[in-house]
Amino acid sequence: MTRFAISGADIFDGVRTRRNAALIVADGRIEEVREALDLDPDLPVERLNGGTLAPGFVDIQVNGGGGVLLNDRPDVDGVRAICEAHAAFGTTSLLPTVITDREEVTFAAIDAVKTALARHVPGCGGIHVEGPFIALKRKGAHDAACVRAMTDEDVAKLCAVDLRPFLITVATESVTPEQIATLTRAGILVSIGHCDGSYEDVSAAIKAGARCVTHLFNAMSQLGHRTPGVVGAALDSADVWASIIADGHHVHPAMVDLALRAKKGENRMIAISDAMPTVGSAGDVFELGGRRATRENGRLTLDDGTLAGCDISLHDAVRYLAGEIRLPLEEALRMATANPARFLRRETERGFLRNGAAADFVWLRDDLSLGRVWMNGRERRNEKGGRGGQTARP
Repeated sequence: MTRFAISGADIFDGVRTRRNAALIVADGRIEEVREALDLDPDLPVERLNGGTLAPGFVDIQVNGGGGVLLNDRPDVDGVRAICEAHAAFGTTSLLPTVITDREEVTFAAIDAVKTALARHVPGCGGIHVEGPFIALKRKGAHDAACVRAMTDEDVAKLCAVDLRPFLITVATESVTPEQIATLTRAGILVSIGHCDGSYEDVSAAIKAGARCVTHLFNAMSQLGHRTPGVVGAALDSADVWASIIADGHHVHPAMVDLALRAKKGENRMIAISDAMPTVGSAGDVFELGGRRATRENGRLTLDDGTLAGCDISLHDAVRYLAGEIRLPLEEALRMATANPARFLRRETERGFLRNGAAADFVWLRDDLSLGRVWMNGRERRNEKGGRGGQTARP
């Protein structure tokens, strides 16, 4: 039995921050967090130099990383490459995300993730299918040629997929409340996004079972004083979660702050990376559905200026929320750990440092730079054999 403790840092367990405490790990699982002075004298203890220990980050929307886009590499090796790229930045569980494409690409990605889970590929935590059942008007960087309405045959195919967590982003223009209810009964998590629907449309979708709104403010009808839109419905519902991109490009910092204060429902905001292949890669150009996307100053755009996903890791989002938005560190960390784990219904396994959970955790230095990463109780080393601690660009 491999058993050890780590002390010397504050410990955020997913609920609160514990000081003068130690994290005890046994055989790849969290045993407990206890007072540092109350440790077995025979237990090996590693002492850190300040900073914060926190659960590994949980990202529910990752299109790519390490030079790989899931749509272009819908196989196990593609999934593995994406997971490895983000693990270097402290994301120990993620949903590889396939965006709007041909049906064969979508289902190849689903099969790849299912196989990756069966093979226990580190970091693979389920699938996110974003589109093609979205609104053409709010397609963003998605391929317009593949956007379409959901059919009953689509519903049957999706419900037959034996893979959970399974998150799908749809628009109210392309899916009915009845279809949402059917997907929900099958255990599929439904999120509203790339949607130009009304407040009433989205409220009906939430009543039917939709549990989230995808990248709040982006690619959706906006908050108006007479037409609250998707944004208004998301903020006004205590039952629905809302993911948000905190990168300084997709949402103005004032709007991030306002959304966090306006959202009904305690701890219902989720930080996402919406990451593209540039994360963990030196390349500045990649193909997105046959179109060129370019990185410049941390911003990804198509040639026509359309934003094309993000060039951040979830660690970058935490630093932005705690720094630029000035959120308390606990709240910023919660948005990247406990909240997404709860949304995915995986809180006993991920997002918390408590008995029985996987020993996936990160050490953030006092300046919030990433110091070290552990997965299943083992410290992750980078490709050069050193300890973790990188930025999104190598």
